Amino acid sequence: MKNIIIINAAVMLMAGIGCSRGEYIKLAGFTQGTSYHITYESRDSINMQDQIDSLLADFDSTFSIYIPGSVISRINRNESGTVVNDHFIEVFNKAYEVYKATDGAFDITVAPLVNAWGFGFTEKADVDSAMVDSLLQYVGMEKVVIEDGRVIKNYREMMLDCNAIAQGYAVDVIAGFMDKKDIRNYLVEVGGEIRTRGVNPEGNMWRIGIDRPDEKNIIPGAYLQAIVELQNRSLATSGNYRKFYEVDGIKYAHSIDPKTGYPVMKRLLSATVVARDCITADAYATALMIMGLDKGKDLLSEHKELEAYLIFGDDEGNYRTYITPGLRRYLHEK
Repeated sequence: MKNIIIINAAVMLMAGIGCSRGEYIKLAGFTQGTSYHITYESRDSINMQDQIDSLLADFDSTFSIYIPGSVISRINRNESGTVVNDHFIEVFNKAYEVYKATDGAFDITVAPLVNAWGFGFTEKADVDSAMVDSLLQYVGMEKVVIEDGRVIKNYREMMLDCNAIAQGYAVDVIAGFMDKKDIRNYLVEVGGEIRTRGVNPEGNMWRIGIDRPDEKNIIPGAYLQAIVELQNRSLATSGNYRKFYEVDGIKYAHSIDPKTGYPVMKRLLSATVVARDCITADAYATALMIMGLDKGKDLLSEHKELEAYLIFGDDEGNYRTYITPGLRRYLHEK
């Protein structure tokens, strides 16, 4: 499952070039079928665009389901001799951790169902209940393991899709690169997933806009529901209101429930998660959309290390919100 891009960090980045602490440099580009934006303080005015692009290209060679020679594509084709690298192992282990914590709501093996419903990397199928039942046997992270650097699947028909977690991890990889360069103030954003350190060019906490979850709000950053202040934290958002299609008056969303095999259309419209690292925030934001409002609240009450902002609709079609206690002082609703 691919996270919907509903945060536009570029809109909220502060200018302020020429701050006394050092020059703030802005980078932008494209990766993983989306865009990235990076702002960082540089005391030596070095532009790291080429190094960042190289990191992201290497990242794509592992996780891109659209590159035939990528590690994940070779795994999905059951190519013998495919050995996974440290990046893949870290993402797989985090995915399994969140899979267990969410009782299977987050599951990177849901790819066959995502593909069948037309939200993956193959053509949409004519889905019926018999097809769903057939595909469900190929879903479940307990059916796949890594042994001696190789992915072992219970069924050859099983496929992996890390889009719901890989962008968050890409943010962490770039942030780690920045840390090694001893860059103390930065914001890294890839496809709407964000990690921050230090302060923005004005010396304040970084300010991130969260979009209003309206299907007519097609331009990220055009209509904001809230603004979050971040410092040394990560943020990711998932939602169903942009990526869907309609058949005979029925909406089918891109979030597929790994247990039922069907698209999720619940009251929960948008889930924003704040965590220490972005891979965690990314995975749990997706999981919350699958779990829905009530189960999502229960999960958050058990995981105090997570903060969240949930936007849902009431019976009259109005927006309602739920904010975890630790996030209230840093979140400002519009």
